[in-house]
Amino acid sequence: MDDKVREAIFRQVEREPFAEKFGLRLIDLESGYSKVEMDFTPDMENIFGMAHGGALFALMDEAFETASNSHGTMAVALNMNISYLSSPSAGARLTAEAKELNRTHKTAVYDIRVVDDRNQLIASCQALVYRKEKPLPFLEPAK
Repeated sequence: MDDKVREAIFRQVEREPFAEKFGLRLIDLESGYSKVEMDFTPDMENIFGMAHGGALFALMDEAFETASNSHGTMAVALNMNISYLSSPSAGARLTAEAKELNRTHKTAVYDIRVVDDRNQLIASCQALVYRKEKPLPFLEPAK
């Protein structure tokens, strides 16, 4: 993976207001791979006191976004098919890993899994991205 792309994506995630709001932290990034963490806090609970699907989706989507853009060109989500399997315990640290399964010139498919700090599977997702032919807009121009 290009170091400039890696550094630029890490920088963008640190600046991203949505990531800050949910406490999303980019931990690792390689070509077609990303690992993102989030702590499950009480403000992420649904009406039953369990993890809100939107909070889990936010975590998976951040891993998807960073993994699919790791090649240095813009990629945008087309579809995400999510299975919510269990709810994490209060205060659990959640980790989403996105792994590229297949990439063509125009699309790519990712497997995304969320586990808690006991390695219990919380959610799984298969996601499809459309790959544009434009460089990431936040890459610094070559000097």
